[in-house]
Order: sequence, then C-alpha cells, then structure tokens
Amino acid sequence: MQSMNDYYSAVQLRADRWSSLREKLDFLSKNPDGRRAKTVHAEAAKLFDSLALIERYWAFPGTAAFDTMRRQFEHNHLGELAYAVSRVNRALSTGAYRRRTIPLDREGRDEDQDEVSLLPPDARSLAKPYFEVMIVDDVNEHQERWLKTNMTSMRRVEDDFIYEPVIVPSLQDALIGVLFNHNIQAIIVRPGLKLESDVELPILTRYLSRAGGAEELEDIANQDLGPELCRLIAKVRPELDAYLVTDRSVEDIAGLDLGICRRVFYNQEDFMELHLNILRGVQARYNTPFFTALKEYSRQPTGVFHAMPISRGKSITRSHWIQDMGTFYGPNIFLAETSATSGGLDSLLEPHGTIKEAQELASRAFGSKQTFFATNGTSTCNKIVVQALVRPDDIVLVDRDCHKSHHYGMVLSGAQVCYLDSYPLNEYSMYGAVPLKEIKAQLLKLKAAGKLDRVRMLLLTNCTFDGIVYNVERVMEECLAIKPDLVFLWDEAWFAFARFGPTYRQRTGMNAANNLRQKLRTPEHEKAYAKQQEKLKDADDATLLKTRLIPSPKARVRVYATQSTHKTLTSLRQGSMIHVNDQDFKGQVEESFHEAYMTHTSTSPNYQIIASLDVGRRQVELEGFEFVQRQVEAAMSMRRAISTHPLLQKYFKVLAAGDMIPEEHRESGVTSYYDPEQGWTDTWNCWEKDEFVLDATRVTLAVGGTGWDGDTFKTDILMDKYGIQINKTSRNTVLFMTNIGTTRSSVAYLIEVLVEIAKELDEKLDDASKMERLSFEKRVKNLMQDLPPLPDFSYFHPAFCADPHTGEGDLRTPFFLAYDENNCDYLDLNGDILLEIEKGREVVSASFIIPYPPGFPILVPGQVISREILAFMRALDVSEIHGYRADLGLRVFTDEILAKQVAKKTNK
Repeated sequence: MQSMNDYYSAVQLRADRWSSLREKLDFLSKNPDGRRAKTVHAEAAKLFDSLALIERYWAFPGTAAFDTMRRQFEHNHLGELAYAVSRVNRALSTGAYRRRTIPLDREGRDEDQDEVSLLPPDARSLAKPYFEVMIVDDVNEHQERWLKTNMTSMRRVEDDFIYEPVIVPSLQDALIGVLFNHNIQAIIVRPGLKLESDVELPILTRYLSRAGGAEELEDIANQDLGPELCRLIAKVRPELDAYLVTDRSVEDIAGLDLGICRRVFYNQEDFMELHLNILRGVQARYNTPFFTALKEYSRQPTGVFHAMPISRGKSITRSHWIQDMGTFYGPNIFLAETSATSGGLDSLLEPHGTIKEAQELASRAFGSKQTFFATNGTSTCNKIVVQALVRPDDIVLVDRDCHKSHHYGMVLSGAQVCYLDSYPLNEYSMYGAVPLKEIKAQLLKLKAAGKLDRVRMLLLTNCTFDGIVYNVERVMEECLAIKPDLVFLWDEAWFAFARFGPTYRQRTGMNAANNLRQKLRTPEHEKAYAKQQEKLKDADDATLLKTRLIPSPKARVRVYATQSTHKTLTSLRQGSMIHVNDQDFKGQVEESFHEAYMTHTSTSPNYQIIASLDVGRRQVELEGFEFVQRQVEAAMSMRRAISTHPLLQKYFKVLAAGDMIPEEHRESGVTSYYDPEQGWTDTWNCWEKDEFVLDATRVTLAVGGTGWDGDTFKTDILMDKYGIQINKTSRNTVLFMTNIGTTRSSVAYLIEVLVEIAKELDEKLDDASKMERLSFEKRVKNLMQDLPPLPDFSYFHPAFCADPHTGEGDLRTPFFLAYDENNCDYLDLNGDILLEIEKGREVVSASFIIPYPPGFPILVPGQVISREILAFMRALDVSEIHGYRADLGLRVFTDEILAKQVAKKTNK
C-alpha cells in the first residue's frame, strides 16, 4: 500500500484505497484459508483504517454504510462485503452514485442499473445534476440522523438538482472537507460546531495549511466560529455558498466578514427555506444566459433574410456536394448559427442582454470587477488592453520573451519600450522570468532620469509557457511603492485554470488585486508604510533594491489579466477573456477601452465561441475545483513515474523547481515537489513565499540524453510514431502540458511510450559499433553540454532610442520604415553580417525575428544585432524562423536611412 505522502490529492488517494480494498476482498472471498490470506487480511484491515479517517467527508457511500461494511469485515462476512465494496468502487469510478441510488446488497440490486453509468452523454445530460451539502455541527448519532432526514425530506420532484447531506463536527473538519470533497457545493454552518478535528493524518495537515494553517486557526480559537469558518472557506473555495445558522443578534453579526455566506438564519429550523436557498444558490452558478438563449433560438422556426447562407444549415441541406459536412457536425451547430442579434442573442460589441449577463457571471467567477469576452484569441485581448491604456510615447516595461502579440501591440500604440531580460536557463535553451530586482532597478533608473511620470505599464507573462509563475502580489506591491499609479497587464494565457485551485489562486492577477485593494485600506498597512518611509528616508537605490518595499495607502490598484480560456479550460478555440480590476477604469479607461475593443473585435463574432465561454464558466464554478485537482494529480503522477523509473532515468530527466528556478529566487529552499523517499512536498509554503514557483501541471522533460534534439523528438518520435501531440520544445527538452481533460490512461500511455523508446535505445546501443557509440555520445554532448548561451536584449539603435541610459526604444518608427524596401538590405547570416559587425558597423534589424522554438522575438525592429544574438541564431537547428528568409538573409536597415533618422532626431 502506497504511503499517503505519495498522493498529491485526496481524490486519487481515496479512489486507489477503494480499488485496493476491492482487490484484497475479492482475493479473501475466494481464498479465505489460503497461504497469503493472513497477510492480505492485515492489508485489508489497514485499508479500512485509512478509509475510516477520510470517508466522513463524503456522502457516498456514507458513514453508516461504511460502518456496516467494517462490521462485515470484522465478522468475516467476506462474500457480502466483497460485493458491497465492488459496488462502491464501481460507482465511484463511473460517477454512477451521482445519477441514482446505489444498493450495496444483492437483494436491493436492479440488474439493469449497471447499464445506467454507460449511457451516452446526450442521455446522461437529462439526469439531474448531483451535489453534496456539508452541515457543520457537533451532534450525536441520533441528532445526525434527524438533520439528514429533515434535509432529504425537503426534496421535490420539480427540483432541478439533487443533493445529499454530509455532516462534520468541527471547523477544521469543514475546511478539510471542502478541500477533499469536490462534490460539496454548499455549507450549512450551525452554532454547535467546535474548532478542532479529532483526526490526525499527514495529508489532512497538508490540506489544512491551504486554509490558513495552525497559526490562523489559533487566532480564531476564542472567536465566533461560524463567521470565521465562512471567511476561511472563502479563502480556499470562493465559488461555494454558505448559510449561517446563528443564535447571535443581528447587531453582533452585522459588520463581520462573512466570506461566502449568502444568508444568515436566526434561531430557526426552517428546512424548506434552507433547501430552496441551497438550490437557488447552485442555480445562480448553473445559469448560462447566452448558451440558454442560443439553444432557444435554434429551436425557433425562422425565415432568414440576413447574411450567412449557412445559417439554419440551409446552404448545406440544399447541397448535393457538401452533405458530409452536415453529417460530420450534426444539425445543432448550424441551427444555432446566425448573424442576427435579436431573440435574446445580444451583441458582443454593445452587450445589453444575455452576453452582458454572461460576462457579469464570468466576472464573479474569476474575481474581477469587469470581464470581457473575445472570440479571436488572447493575441487580440493583449492588443485591446495595450491600445486602451498606452498612449504614444508612454513608457512600457515589457518582458522581452513575452508573446509576439505584445510586441505588435507596442507598435500599434506607439509606446516607448523598455525590454526586461528574464533569467536564462542556458543548459536547457529556455528563459525563466524577470527577477523583481531587475524590474525595480529599471523603475528606479527611470525615476532618477525624471521619466517616472511617463511610465505607464508593466507587462509580464504569468505563468510562462514553461510554467514559471511570479509572486504576483509582491511584484505589484514593490512596483507600486515606486510608481503608485502603475498599470499591470498580466498575460495569463496559460493560467485561466489557476483561479480554481487554492494553491494556484494566490498567484493570479485578480486574486492579488483584490488582496491589495483590501490591504491598502487597513490601519496596519498605513502604520507599516509610515514606519518604512521614515526608515528609508534618503536611502540610495542599492538599499531600495534590497528592501521589500511597502506601497503608499494612496496607491491605485490597476490590474488587467488576459486569459486563453480555450487553452486550459472548456471553450472552443480562440475563446478568451479580459479580466479587469482597475480602480480608475470607470473614470479614465472605459471609453478608450471600448474604442480599442471595437477596433479589434469582429462585427461578426462567432456565437458558438461565446456560448462555449458561458458554459466553460458554468463548469469551473461548479466543478473547476475537482478538475484542477485531477489535473495536478495527473501531472504529479507523471513526474513521479518518470523520476523513479530506473530505465527512464538513463535517457530522460524531469526538470524540477531546482532546475528551472535559480536558488536565489526560491526562499523556501525546496528544489523538487516530489522526493522518492519522502513523497510530495507541501507546495503551499513555496507558493506563498518564493519569488518564482513552478506550475507542476507542465512537465518539462530533458530528452538530450536520447541523442535527439527537442524538435526531432517531438515530430519524428512522439507525433509521427506514437501519435502523442505536444506544443513546445527547446533544443534539448519537450514540454508535456496536462489540462482538465487529461486522464490517468493518457499518462499511463505516455509512460509506456517513453519506456519503449528507452528500451529501443538500449538495444540499439548494445548492438552498436564503437564508432556508432562515439557518434551517439557526441550528439548527446552537443545537446546537453555544448549549448550556445542565450542572448539578452542588446539595445535600440540611437536612431530609435532617445536616451541610451534608460534604454527605452521606439518600435513603431522602424516597423513602418521597413515598409519601404529602399530603406532595407539583406545580409547573409553566415557571412556578410559577421564581417560587417567585425568592421564595427551597428547592424540593425528591420523586422521581428521569431524562431520556433522558443517562439518569441530574439530581434525586434530597430534593435542592434549583437555577436551573442548572431551566435545564437547560427546555432539554432529549428526549421521555422519567422521574419528570416534563408534565401536572402537577415533584413537590416541601410546605413543611409539610419543616418537620416539620427539627424532627424537631433534636429528635433
């Protein structure tokens, strides 16, 4: 039996325990007196002990049924027990308990019921959604039965949902329960609860730390536990509903932070009112206004006299040649296709109805003040935000290796760009993220030059494609301490799922913005700020760089996050969202934002994408916590399997936090989230303290030990031979991204493939000649040791840079200068250009040069080409470099046009 520390999530631990128990009992029921019976019996007893500690947090099979099974085990009724455990295991693995009552004895079984779990999705969609309600009250067995009976007796045929109650006695048990049990959608907090749980288990302690830890729980020991529990649950699962039953007066409750509490009931046992409120609360999250309107529209008989022949599928059903398209997609997608904005469908450009409602629900779900849908990807979202906020000649701090849409956004806005360099990971040919010290240093440099008033925005990628995640709140705090009205744009294209995992949520832009807004208003913060200001009076920049700066209470929190919903949550391709948490949005930005949105958004948006964003929001509010848990568990299992397999260790290495984040940025000192001897590390501490953390759902695998570079391994091996699809590679790594749809079977298949590859390499090397072995070792050395250092951003040519000291440059001018071919020339990458540089010429790029991988510009218009960049380009072995023509060479500016631009700037 695996240790509990081998599991990252309780969901997987529980599933594996039930599966193991089924196997043990099947064996014992067939071999009660066999040689191994005694050993297996002892193992089954341990499984019962471990399950007893965690089954209290789930309604199915329930504590009463579990106690019955345990008594059957103690009395050696193994046949009936094996049958019951098998039924439980099957119901848990298929989710059948959500759709019907599962009898655990042979007499109560309907033979046809097993087939219900195998119903097709369209039939399953007609079943009432199931959830569980946690009641928190320290009651005896008789009172528990009374509470459950009263709650279940309120259920009516006309109810849209069905739920089962689960009762726990203490505040700690409630916190563990909502973190263990993804079925819980509502909590009833009664006045009889106590503080501490009587359960002691390492995995429970780990979960409790995510809800505040021992120190915070000690602080509330003498307070009213009901309101405190509502507040703590809001911290870890803000999407849930809580209902507080209290015997305190209205005056005592008023003004308390009740977190997720939807309603307070005073000294009453009105179970019907409670029941109706629970259903209403879940319905508020289940509601999908636009998707519902689109479904209704598709059912209406209409005469179509607007654009789009495909509307209602008319151009397909009347065709003799494209019937296969209609068969492939089915009728509904065409019945719901229209360019009309009537019938409740609303307009994306001027939403007043169902789209507006859907965006408001998304805003609630993701913790923003405003949310806007986009149907053409996060690239467009980025340009919208930049155009709305940045004026010509505003200075914008940008991480150099951000997505190309940001660079093009700078061209469109006419910004003066200060590029920030991420720390390099030369041994893996990838970049990390921008250290806070570098950001602060650039801000202080601009302040000393008298340019702080022109600094408009800090733009960073969180998390990066490779999974490096910033300490978002700390970055914003310290930057606001230098520039109190700085705008932040967090590109969270790969991080939309993070809102729905307690550990991940704390490092999202919207969560950090809400925390900051609350913190800046507190008297404690005002005192801390005043104290630090007195201490730092006349401090030099070196001191400021070493100090964790505290922002002024008057600082303005201005945060934007762009998310590719389609990349990490359920949405059709190009479905994205812009989340806004800007204290000055209404007064300063709303009109310009609207204009930028109109500029970049199609007047013919795809309604299917909008509907999928609406439904995707519903999903994450109701089961995002469950899906993210499963996603992280799948990724962690993959990490463990590869890291501990002796054959795979010969050729592959899973990169851990210590490999991808330098030691100075890991204050916790944790180098790996998994240790073969100790199991999983509690990552909460890392995510709370470290400057950078690693998103464990992205598994970067070093493959240089196979002798194949990343691109060859991806294309020729994984995709062509085994059908495994991945996105990103570097010179010697490939990236496996898990998502909320990743299954354990997918992970198992990947491990099987890697083992097969390793075995084939073993066999090939066993049969290899001496020269073949030397060739293999040379390729490995070339991929793992002889790597070109990653270049930093060089500098903008004086023709496009007004101040070499602060370094901000103009992208717009060189971008459009390159439109005139007379201003440009081509230089051969392997000959002419190097000769020109050696002569002392400043060779300046006339275009964006974007190799895939790494997928971001290593040269931008107006940038001087350095020897380091040239060496890196020449060492690249990728087949795709945007902006570079191998037949002509690099496109550069002529000396004549550069001289003219310098003279023009001088004359100004």
